[in-house]
Amino acid sequence: MTRIFYIIGKSSSGKDSVYKRLIWKMGLKPIVLYTTRPIRENEQEGREYHFVKRDCFEKMKRMGDVIEERIYNTIHGEWIYFTARSSIDLSSGSCLGIGTLESYVKMKEKFGEAVVPIYIEVEDGIRLSRALERERLEASPKYAELCRRFLADSEDFSEENIKSSGIKMRFSNNGKVEECVSEIINFIKTSDLLVN
Repeated sequence: MTRIFYIIGKSSSGKDSVYKRLIWKMGLKPIVLYTTRPIRENEQEGREYHFVKRDCFEKMKRMGDVIEERIYNTIHGEWIYFTARSSIDLSSGSCLGIGTLESYVKMKEKFGEAVVPIYIEVEDGIRLSRALERERLEASPKYAELCRRFLADSEDFSEENIKSSGIKMRFSNNGKVEECVSEIINFIKTSDLLVN
């Protein structure tokens, strides 16, 4: 049975780094999400996200292609992140997605037991330090938005929300990302879930 392995974690927990390594090492097909937020330096259309305008989102939603959506009222305006059904093809193997706890729950509603959560945890001090380092590299750092996201994560990823979503396994990314990735690869292999 093919699966959707779904990476979840707070902002700056290393989800993107884990995602890229799992795509490369496991040969999983990427699920590229959509967003209406501006593209950041070093991002590429179709790699990190599909960067679209709001009218594109509205059209895809009317057509029934939007599985889940998250709207964030940022200090830079409203940003929408969403998953399109058309970006998921399980006919040729297992996929790898990335998102929030809320988006995981919506994916689970749509695809059931085919969705396997990979929850990444990082100590808050390490997360904040990583977020600041990344933001400093931007041409126009958005520190206020970084703080908003950081604080919102405490509520979004409360222990109650994690428990109610059915997540049991947790993977620590406090140290080297390769150690976290190795642990996740072992989980995927030993769980006998990845069958193409």
